[in-house]
Amino acid sequence: MTKEVFLKMMSKEAEKEALGKVNVREKSILVKEILIIDVKPGWKKGTKITFPERGNELPGVIPSDLVFIIDEKPHPFFTRDGNDLDVTQKISLAEALTGYTVHLSTLDARNLTIPINSIISPIYEEVVEGEGMPISREPARTGNLRVKFKIYFPTRLTSDQKTGMKRLLTSS
Repeated sequence: MTKEVFLKMMSKEAEKEALGKVNVREKSILVKEILIIDVKPGWKKGTKITFPERGNELPGVIPSDLVFIIDEKPHPFFTRDGNDLDVTQKISLAEALTGYTVHLSTLDARNLTIPINSIISPIYEEVVEGEGMPISREPARTGNLRVKFKIYFPTRLTSDQKTGMKRLLTSS
């Protein structure tokens, strides 16, 4: 028996459709069936969706379950940590010492502006509550966005710049 299963995945966030096809081959009969998975916001990698008794069918045997496992596509800027999102901003030493404004486009295409007026050390993190991933079992709640920083130091300073930096940094 050959069973073709067409999987239609729906995401309310992206409103895009993906069509998958699974071929299971045994003997002679072709059965087509469309299965729909409504992908919920916040589902994590490894989430399993089971269609009971929709797998291989053999005469006199109960069909096996058909199981789909969610995977995550890597994002160029954000990484997921549970329900939280992490992003790293590259800034200069001058920006780290004098303040910096983070400008981000969120996964749902909103623009965030996060002003940071304090000194940004290499281990500093700015946490923005409620800007992470949706929590799948509690769709009204979301995780946090953690903004981390990679600070670029100058590769050279002139003698005058070094003297000026020493004077400036030791006077406080």
